[in-house]
Order: sequence, then structure tokens, then C-alpha cells
Amino acid sequence: MKINVGLIGTGFMGKAHVFGFATARRVFDLPVDFHMEMVADASDALASAAGKSLGFARHTADWRDIIADPDIGLVNITAPNALHQEIALAAIAAGKHVYCEKPLAPTMQDAREMTLAAEQAGVKTQVGFNYLTNPMFGLARQMIEAGELGEIYAYRGVHAEDYMASPNSPISFRHDKAGGGALADIGSHALATAEFLLGPIAQVNGQSKTLIPQRPDNNGRMQPVEIDDVTQVLVEFANGVSGTIEANWCATGRTMQHDFEIYGSRGALYFSQERLNELHFFDAGDRRDRRGFKRIESGPEHTPYGNFCVAPGHQIGFNDLKAIEIAKFADALAGLCAEPFNFRAGYRVQHIVETIQKSAAEKTWLDV
Repeated sequence: MKINVGLIGTGFMGKAHVFGFATARRVFDLPVDFHMEMVADASDALASAAGKSLGFARHTADWRDIIADPDIGLVNITAPNALHQEIALAAIAAGKHVYCEKPLAPTMQDAREMTLAAEQAGVKTQVGFNYLTNPMFGLARQMIEAGELGEIYAYRGVHAEDYMASPNSPISFRHDKAGGGALADIGSHALATAEFLLGPIAQVNGQSKTLIPQRPDNNGRMQPVEIDDVTQVLVEFANGVSGTIEANWCATGRTMQHDFEIYGSRGALYFSQERLNELHFFDAGDRRDRRGFKRIESGPEHTPYGNFCVAPGHQIGFNDLKAIEIAKFADALAGLCAEPFNFRAGYRVQHIVETIQKSAAEKTWLDV
């Protein structure tokens, strides 16, 4: 089964997706033969350079050319967030499958429209939440479901980076009031992780703060900033477990802190994306003089690590997680399984984001 791919956007995430496709076809026995057919970017020069460096057969400065091409079966969206809805709806209307980087859309209403359109058209969709494909995440969920932590008492999650810590960092599409801010941009990852591990979040009580109220634009003129630089939220899951989640893109010194801690009556788990090949487990049943967090090292026993390397300790990376995400989506495209994280799942995350934003504005608990 061959599917021609049209990529729209060639920034950081665009390249990560291309690397993921390249790795996936060599590491996994994919049921789909993905062919990098056409790439689109903001100018012909950018598109041409990306086409040559990333191995696309053709390039264009107009993303609509990808939509109109009958030979392209999968539209891969890594363009700025504000463009996701327009591109995705056009692709769906053309009967094409869609792989869209998170967040699905700037607003919950946009995400809902995209979800309903995809479901009515019967096309397959995927939203890029590749942290969830880490074998250590799968192991953590298995341990929780098997009762190895006993009764779950509490959850702590955080996604913190420092790429907006400097007041001189220019204003960008991530500061768009319609759907920008730390919570939407990186907090969405922390929310998706929390629900992956412990199930649906039922209630939230958020607090958001703008730390840097103005930033320079590309011409050096200062522009007001009205979105959050940091959001902390109290959460209660449907199973009764309570916890906290933080999104912070002004966390000086943190380049990738996507962490979670889970505490239970029989044990605890700790994970940090800064050491993404490790999961730390505390067993309360250990002798008191032997207690401490044990490091579980990712290896071939933790599927699909073994597809990348036959030996533990050699580690997989961020782009490998994207390859795993693509391999799972390939199975869905071939009809072998359901989509692993489709538009409805992405819509769910955006719904939680906006509920937290409303909660922060109203200073109260809200049901999700």
C-alpha cells in the first residue's frame, strides 16, 4: 500500500516528521509505503531548499497545490497553529488523510469542526503527541493498571522549557491570543500524558500568569502580550485521584522538562523527559534499609525499543518517538487498528485547555 505524503511547513516539527518517516520505514515493517512527494513552505526559495534537503520529489510555495494534487493521499501539517484548521478542512474535503502536529487547532470550536468533518468524511487522522509513544510511558501505565503502585494517591505533572524566558525573545504565532500561550503550546503535552496514565480529568482549577507583558516584534517595536507564560492547575481525575499540572515556557535553565510523578499506597513512579530512557520505581514493600527509587532502564523488553537496538542502555531519542508514532498511524491507515491519537483525542486536549483557561479567568473549579 503506497501513500504519497504532502508536507506543509518545514520548521523544527516539519523536519522532525520527515526524520520520523525516514526512520519508521527502516525500523518497522510498515504496512504502508510512504513516499515524500511534495513539500510546501512560505516561499519558493524555502520550499525548494527544503525539498532538496529533506528528499521530496516536488515543492511548492502554495499549500493548496498539495490539497489539489490527486496523487497525494496524506497531508502532513506542521505549519503554524493558526493555519491548522483551514488546511485540515481543505484536505478532508478532498478526501485525504491528515497527520497534524499538536495543538490540533487554536480553539476548541475549531478542533471540534475539524473532528466532525474528518469523522463524517471517513478519513484517518493523527495528532502529533509523540511523547506518549515512549516505551517507558507504556510501562508506567502497565504498572499502574497491574496494581504495582497500589491505590493511587496523587499525581504531579509538568512541562517546562526556557525558550521564552528572555524578555528579548520576539513575539511569534505562539503568542496569538486566539490559541497561544504556554498552556496550549506545551501544557497540552502534560495534559495528554496525565490522561494517558490515569484516565480522564474531571475537574480543573487553574491559575495563569503573564510574566513578560510585552515583547519586540520583528521590527523591534514592543507589542503587548496577553497570553500565559506559566499556568498551574489543580486537577481531579474521574477516578478520584487529585494532582497538579504545570506549563511554563519561562523556566530558566530547562530545555525539556516533561516530567510526571505518581504516588500510591504500594509504590511510586517518577519520569523525566530529560532522561527519557529511564523510569524510576519506588517499592514500598522493600526492606526499610533497602528503600529508594530503582532506575528501570529502557531496553528490548520494552516494545518497541528492540526495533531500534538489541541492547539496553543505548537509548532512543525524540525523533525515534516520532517514528513510533508514524508506525502506529501506518497500522491505522492500513486498517489494522484504530487511530492511536486521532482528531477527537486532540479535540479532547483542546477542550481541557480552554476549560483551564476559563477556570483561571473565573478563579473557580470547573467540570471538564
